[in-house]
Amino acid sequence: MTDGLRRWLAPPRAAVPVIDDPALRRLVITEILVVLTVTLGLSALRGGLSLVDALLAPIPLNEQQVALNAPAARAGLVDLALQLTRVLQLVGWGSLGAYLLIRGGLALRAVGLDARRPVRDAGAAVGLATLIGVPGLGLYLLARAIGVSVTIAPTTLDDTWWRLPVLVLAAAANGWAEEMIMIGYLLTRLRQLGWSENRSVLAAAVLRGSYHLYQGLGGFVGNIAMGLVFGRYWQRTNRLWALVAAHTLIDVVAFAGYALVRP
Repeated sequence: MTDGLRRWLAPPRAAVPVIDDPALRRLVITEILVVLTVTLGLSALRGGLSLVDALLAPIPLNEQQVALNAPAARAGLVDLALQLTRVLQLVGWGSLGAYLLIRGGLALRAVGLDARRPVRDAGAAVGLATLIGVPGLGLYLLARAIGVSVTIAPTTLDDTWWRLPVLVLAAAANGWAEEMIMIGYLLTRLRQLGWSENRSVLAAAVLRGSYHLYQGLGGFVGNIAMGLVFGRYWQRTNRLWALVAAHTLIDVVAFAGYALVRP
């Protein structure tokens, strides 16, 4: 192992002071539990139950299909309104994490939400999206071939005038919500509780994989890997915008690309 790689994999020194006051620590722990209960933690519970239900079904797992963006109503405009409502919910989840950090005395630039390095953040986003997206596709195909992953349809929305804009908005909302909650908010709070960097990034990565369990074991393992890479990148660079953009790019390619090539 080279010295450069060893330094990258080694846990960095935390920059956020640890909270020592017992009463304040209890409040932070309660806050984390509440945030996860109403956002991605509850999604992890649903994902696990969905996988159990799929495994109990008489149909083999790789012959079952999951749609990531499915119609929510028969009437076109009602469906559009419901799709935008889902986007707004995800935006609200990420904004909740950002708001609580601000209320806790941290500026958003402290977690990398600033415009100081737009070009470098954009370049890092493309690199991270490639690093995660290409092997992730291979892992999905392998998992499906050996029967431990469902068939994933990125979208089953009808071919309407609003389909592509909604898919792009959904991709951006996913990136914002997941990276803000799982990286910007959760890893910062765990630092304040005195968790080690390795323990924090592993816990966040496992939780990320858990709310993708509805996709099968391939989605679980792939998203753990994504969480480890994204988490360590943030711990090393403190640039959250790069992760939000990378996640958005991955989902845009998956959602919009599938919609365009499926016919």
